Amino acid sequence: MIDKILAGISGFIITTISTVGYGGVVLMMAIESACIPLPSEVIMPFSGYLVSTGRFELHLVAIAGAIGCLLGSYVAYFIGASGGRWFLERYGKWLLIAPHELEIAERFFARWGSSAVFTSRLLPVVRTFIAFPAGVARMRLWPFTLYTLAGSYIWCLILAYAGMKLGQNWERLAPYFHRFDGVIAALIVAGIAAVLYNRVKSVMATPSAARD
Repeated sequence: MIDKILAGISGFIITTISTVGYGGVVLMMAIESACIPLPSEVIMPFSGYLVSTGRFELHLVAIAGAIGCLLGSYVAYFIGASGGRWFLERYGKWLLIAPHELEIAERFFARWGSSAVFTSRLLPVVRTFIAFPAGVARMRLWPFTLYTLAGSYIWCLILAYAGMKLGQNWERLAPYFHRFDGVIAALIVAGIAAVLYNRVKSVMATPSAARD
């Protein structure tokens, strides 16, 4: 069941980017940065693979990803600025957002301030949710925009570059992947399944008073 869900999510990402092009990269990364855990670790490496085929250009892919991050972050920022925490507490479970994930981002922002917006873009989990506490704190919009773009560009460039190099060396690496493809697939599915299980468990364990 879970592997079908994961395959569906990955297929949705790949089909969107393949069909829409750079606009698909923007859209997928915007969704990811709007506090919806769509994995950038699938979005950007696949975009980088398309760089290796000649379809995309590396820096344009990274720019598209960064713009998408910014647009999605604006959504989370303005929800936070308008006092919308109740919305995520009430409906976040449908997006597999656990309250402790918001708390991690809030503590990170409280400790590091404005610079957290930049550094968090290079960290898993926190990068998806950091815009919300920035909005709650009413961080000035111009620095928020600048830090978000800068950090997101680096993150997207790294992942896209990895995907590009994998694509460029696929013929040489393919025999190794095919030799262990069953084991690799099982480990990937098991790892992501564990993440999804923990997300669902965390969300369902939230007291009903906090969800209602």
